[in-house]
Amino acid sequence: MRLQTVKTEAAGGVLWITLDRPDKLNAFNEQMGVDLMEALKEAEASEDARCVVLTGEGRAFSVGEDLGGNREVYESGKPMLLGEVLKRKYNPIVGKIRRMDKPVLAAVNGVTAGAGLGLSLACDLRAASEKATFHEAFIKVGLAPDSGTSFWLTRILGIGKAMEIGLLGEPIDAARALSLGLVNWVYPEEVFRANVAKIAERLANGPTKAMGLTKRALNRAVVVDMDSALEYEMYLQDIAGRTSDHVEGVRAFFDKRDPKFTGR
Repeated sequence: MRLQTVKTEAAGGVLWITLDRPDKLNAFNEQMGVDLMEALKEAEASEDARCVVLTGEGRAFSVGEDLGGNREVYESGKPMLLGEVLKRKYNPIVGKIRRMDKPVLAAVNGVTAGAGLGLSLACDLRAASEKATFHEAFIKVGLAPDSGTSFWLTRILGIGKAMEIGLLGEPIDAARALSLGLVNWVYPEEVFRANVAKIAERLANGPTKAMGLTKRALNRAVVVDMDSALEYEMYLQDIAGRTSDHVEGVRAFFDKRDPKFTGR
């Protein structure tokens, strides 16, 4: 399927997925929702792609839903069936990112808001340009949080800060995002992509199956009790122990050398 609003580029075991509606600040129309899902499916199925980077073209990561595309409905005064939009478009994308058994890195190159913020939070790790800004934004247009933002903000920030951000909707610059733990790294704009590439290559050269199992363990741990988490860890570790990368990692430890992981 030919992608119209998303670009993909493979390099060194990394698949870069770039949201490509820069004139609309990478706001999501229906086509972009379809295109991003297809790109994520491609990334998941590819044996060559051992890490995925999600970023935006131009000066935005994504400002979320393209409200202009529904202008006629809003001006008519008719209610918007936003639950259907989430069910059809955003929720499957968030689920695909979280359940993909390989690391997904958000490269937040500029402004991100609403559902765009939700997508960045759904990624496993986040690097931000020093010019990036984060906007919960829903409250500004009389909406509740969606696209996973309520889930991740409370877990990353705690209930107090999540309430502050959700109820006031004030923008967060890159430095504050780093201090709050919303992002893992902040880089100057001129070296941003190069530093993201270094992180992505490190992930791509890691033990991919073990990383996928780590994602499963951590995803489950945030919603279950300790005994359930221990039981699930035991199950996943049994799988990891049977991989070639585990054997290679231990051999490299014995040999006092860097392991050469293959993702198997």
